[in-house]
Amino acid sequence: MTTPAEGGAVREAAAEPQSLRAGKKDWRGWLFVGPFVVLFALFLVWPMIHGLYLSFTGESLTGANGQLIGFDNYAEAFSDPVMWHSLWNTVWFTVLSTIPLVVVALGLALLVHQVPGQWFWRLSFFMPYLLASTVVAQFWIWMYNPQLGLVNDFLGNFGVEPIAWLQDESWAMISVVVTTLWWTIGFNFLLYLAAIQNIPEQQFEAAALDGASRIKQAFRITIPQLWPTTVLVLILQVLASLKVFDQIYMMTNGGPAGATRPIVQYVFEVGFTGYRFGYASAISYIFFALIVLVSLVQFRITNRRNG
Repeated sequence: MTTPAEGGAVREAAAEPQSLRAGKKDWRGWLFVGPFVVLFALFLVWPMIHGLYLSFTGESLTGANGQLIGFDNYAEAFSDPVMWHSLWNTVWFTVLSTIPLVVVALGLALLVHQVPGQWFWRLSFFMPYLLASTVVAQFWIWMYNPQLGLVNDFLGNFGVEPIAWLQDESWAMISVVVTTLWWTIGFNFLLYLAAIQNIPEQQFEAAALDGASRIKQAFRITIPQLWPTTVLVLILQVLASLKVFDQIYMMTNGGPAGATRPIVQYVFEVGFTGYRFGYASAISYIFFALIVLVSLVQFRITNRRNG
């Protein structure tokens, strides 16, 4: 017969190996997580901390030392008209590109879902997304050529005079937006198409038996159930558009007269052309604060909608 004291000792002895095994599992888990934590700290956390420090210094390769100068870089940035103009170009590009990249992608997904040969359409719309930005930029530079480009050649059939698409301040940003739409819409299209295919087919069959047309099915069944996907696409697209750089830098180099220069390109020019690392870091963190603010607004709107 086992006494209560002996029973407690047995339970403690049984519990001890389990705790040791749990500790061993935790230790083994850190072996897998450790390399990622080291790389994350080395290539993300430390550059962010160092960049924040540089934003409070006069660090430059032109002879200025890296002594602390407080908020002078931020004060200069807020009074810099070029910085504000570049920031406005970034916001304007985000507005012009995000709306069609969401709406057109949704429309294409709704159409493709109703037609046969979906593999062909998925491949056709997604293929440009796989191209490098340099290839896309060179292709569209040729398309926009005022004398030999296919765009002016096509519009000439309708009596439209040749337009210098990338050299005209009125058309340069729109031209880059059209290029971005052609290049990246395939990703949003696939997200929407996958979400549509996850909607139970019985819902469409029941609606068809009640006499609902395909248009009514789209507005009453499909689109309402795509709200989570729309939120995801909208967040990803806004963040991607705010960080635009590649296609603008290669197609217009921020021109003409700075009409398309985004904030990321201005940071690049200040830091790697003007060699003012401290000032470039300050502009970067102002832009970072804007991205955080936009993300918080989007999450707040999403939470209200879900509520």
